Amino acid sequence: MSAVLIDGKEIAQDIRSGLVKRITALSNKNIQPGLAVILVGDDPASVSYVTGKEKAC
Repeated sequence: MSAVLIDGKEIAQDIRSGLVKRITALSNKNIQPGLAVILVGDDPASVSYVTGKEKAC
């Protein structure tokens, strides 16, 4: 069995493009999607992860 190389950046871009369409459709119906995060503790890795998610939104 041979390995298959996938382009993660291309796949991520495809997912984001689909999300833009879905978010636009929701916005047209006056529905504003959002992201809520509950962060317990002060683990630096968790804070970094949440910060990345905030920037992505």
